[in-house]
Amino acid sequence: MRKTPKPAADVTRALYLLVDAPNGHTEAVMKVHGFSANLIAQLIKAGLVTARREYVDRGKRIEVVRLRITDAGRARWRAG
Repeated sequence: MRKTPKPAADVTRALYLLVDAPNGHTEAVMKVHGFSANLIAQLIKAGLVTARREYVDRGKRIEVVRLRITDAGRARWRAG
């Protein structure tokens, strides 16, 4: 039986996903990886991640939110 990850483990896993992504990931990609909107909001409030609204033109203009790790987020990731 698989245990549900603890919140600290989710934070580390989210930062791990973002640390090697120079352009960050969209909120949608993070959700596909199993991160909730609540966890994403906590990361932003803690200053570990920034969120920026962008527009992508794919035949029509689509609004996306791009998440990027901050220096504080990198320090937290290194600390484990």
